[in-house]
Amino acid sequence: MTDDRTAAESPATSAAESAATSLRLVAGSTELLLHTLDGLKPEAVAEPCALPGWTRGHLLAHIARNADSLVNLLDGARTGRDIPQYATPETRDRDIEAGAARPLDVQLTDVRAAAERFVQAAAALPEEAWSVQVRHRAGYLFSASDIPWKRLMEVEYHHVDLDTGHTPAHWPEVFAVRELRRIAANLDGAEGLPGVRLIADDITDRLRIGAGSDGDGDGSGEPGLTVEGPVRALTAWLSGRSDGDGLQVHRGGVLLSDARAALPRLPPLA
Repeated sequence: MTDDRTAAESPATSAAESAATSLRLVAGSTELLLHTLDGLKPEAVAEPCALPGWTRGHLLAHIARNADSLVNLLDGARTGRDIPQYATPETRDRDIEAGAARPLDVQLTDVRAAAERFVQAAAALPEEAWSVQVRHRAGYLFSASDIPWKRLMEVEYHHVDLDTGHTPAHWPEVFAVRELRRIAANLDGAEGLPGVRLIADDITDRLRIGAGSDGDGDGSGEPGLTVEGPVRALTAWLSGRSDGDGLQVHRGGVLLSDARAALPRLPPLA
């Protein structure tokens, strides 16, 4: 059977186009992050961020080293070698700790330079290499075309975690929508999590998370929960970036007065 697909329709081109779309989002999000860092006071780097046990310095060191780790994966896709994302888990943690106490201007220079290295490594990747499978530090394989999106996740989620005024309300809609779908898919059928219907009232998505049907909820005979709100608010809650701000919770068609108390405890975002 003859393959009549044009070059523009080939898997390699499709993967490259997907990566290019994500890279444009990464560029915009990185620019906003750097603008935020430019406006911080020097002492802010030693103050706590929203991640338990970390200062903003820890988080900035992580953001920079994450970019370098993704450069490793891009280089692996380009060369055909299995280059680990991080040399070892201990190396990753040690580099974050070592970089945490640096002055803000050094942190900013590092984040900017690491972001540029990521851009250059992506630009060096030939079209066909975007279809290559690379290995995440957790061990699973994924397409190189997803590397830019993983960088976008790091920049957008951790920009919020810096706790400097950038909130989920600032997320690009395409980011919030795709992350809502991704996290919900990961949590669909999750053991120990009651069945919950998700309604994004500003888009058409109707999703579900948890084990059990919508009707039997947590198995106690009570109706399942319905959580409704804007897509950014839903994604913020699912990703652990809010405790339910902007959401409404219904049980059996009845609007609950204390939405935050009714929301189930979610597992940490992978």
